[in-house]
Amino acid sequence: MGLIVQKYGGSSVASVALMENHARRAMELREQGHQVVLVLSAMGDSTDRLNDLANSACPDPDPRELDALLATGEQVAVSVMAIVLRRLGCPARSYTGAQIGIRTESVPGKACITGVDTEVLSRDIDAGCIPVVAGFQGVDEQGNTTTIGRGGSDTTAVALAASLGADECQILTDVDGVYTTDPRMVPQARLLKHLTFEEMIELAGQGSRVLQNRAVEFASKYKVPLRVMSSFRPGSGTLISLQEADVEAPVVSGIAFNRDEAEITVTSIPDQPGMALQLLKPLSDARIDVDMIVLNAPRDGHVDISFTVHRQDHERAGELVRAAAKGMDGAAVRTEERVAKISVVGAGMRSHASVGATLLEALAEQGINLRILSTSEIRISVLVDEVRLEDGVRCLHDAFGLDQEPAARQG
Repeated sequence: MGLIVQKYGGSSVASVALMENHARRAMELREQGHQVVLVLSAMGDSTDRLNDLANSACPDPDPRELDALLATGEQVAVSVMAIVLRRLGCPARSYTGAQIGIRTESVPGKACITGVDTEVLSRDIDAGCIPVVAGFQGVDEQGNTTTIGRGGSDTTAVALAASLGADECQILTDVDGVYTTDPRMVPQARLLKHLTFEEMIELAGQGSRVLQNRAVEFASKYKVPLRVMSSFRPGSGTLISLQEADVEAPVVSGIAFNRDEAEITVTSIPDQPGMALQLLKPLSDARIDVDMIVLNAPRDGHVDISFTVHRQDHERAGELVRAAAKGMDGAAVRTEERVAKISVVGAGMRSHASVGATLLEALAEQGINLRILSTSEIRISVLVDEVRLEDGVRCLHDAFGLDQEPAARQG
């Protein structure tokens, strides 16, 4: 028997009837001898409706007030769930992020969790009560309500699990677990029973939307086993944990993709130290993440640089880069929004040099041109024209045989 933190996403708590189903599920775990903590997202599309409300009041709402407004979605959800649990005869108490001391940075909309006070939760758990905690939110040093970004309830759940020393953190959602790729695009995609933390970090970071990347990084840092499973259907889902070294991993575990990419290219940059920094530092200062970067070999004393940013940051990033490039004689900036990224990920890639060749061959056979290519120890990512995204994902899924169970797998 152990302590389990369960997080339910917005679609899973969209109605009182759904909440009652999940309340009974938590009560069953409690009857089996487990201690349970629940973390909830806002009900259904509540966050979108609150965003629309803010934008109807002002096209550019104050970030502090927007955070205060958006946080109310989760507060409604946890209060309703606590009411449901108590009606069913189960002791329960709802909490906002501030009430249990989820401390964050003072960065509206993108705050990182800096600490968690577990005193209140531990007292409830020891008393046999189920705490129901609002995800997605915390409080900064000035007492302001903050939010931690889309998918932030995942990170809240993992942070609580790590702080409480939970045996498992379960992310219950509207999918059965993590698949080799999106089954809506590739019907042959296969449910993965186990992934290592580093594989899931790469998949989440490269576009897989099952888990927030920060949540997986948090779980990896504190070695909290994560399980992604359906809140609507029975099944053990996908366990994400440390790799077991005595079993060889498959070469490629999955394929992630991201349509939310934009490419920025700066040509004819003087080949001098500090030029790339001069272009990219304004983006860092503006908290615009830069992803794939390629720097061409020098020619005639000049170089070209290409990199990607999130599509929603595209216009702002372009403005900042153009301003930074003004002092570079001959430099020109061009941008392209109609691009997408495809990434193949697998811990087994470390010992298989053929992965890159297989990827390039499969894409070449489909006539798919590569705009940028980047690698890590267990990942290869390519930037392609958005119109070829689906063709690229399908051909790579087939090339690596991901519709077939691997002969051996960790876990």
